Amino acid sequence: MKNDYNYIDMREDVPLPNSKICKLISFFIFIFLQFTTFVVSLITLYLYDYFIALLVLVLSFIIMGITRSKISNSVISATQREYQHSDKDIANYYTVKEICFKS
Repeated sequence: MKNDYNYIDMREDVPLPNSKICKLISFFIFIFLQFTTFVVSLITLYLYDYFIALLVLVLSFIIMGITRSKISNSVISATQREYQHSDKDIANYYTVKEICFKS
């Protein structure tokens, strides 16, 4: 007899955007998720002080972590949340399921 509570579904393939505009949107979301933390910290370092830039770095890690988890939980199915997904996977899921979906 198979125990259902010990069973995790196999990982599904990440949906890929089809059109060029959807690929571009997915790329911009990926860049946003990946590099916003460092860009904001470098701008703060340039405009203010090291101490403030360090605080902004920590705060932006927290904010981007929350943003990343909200985006991934809104588009990735409940069975696939058990697995780790990269920022590119999250951007592809979000673009295909929320922006460039087929009706």
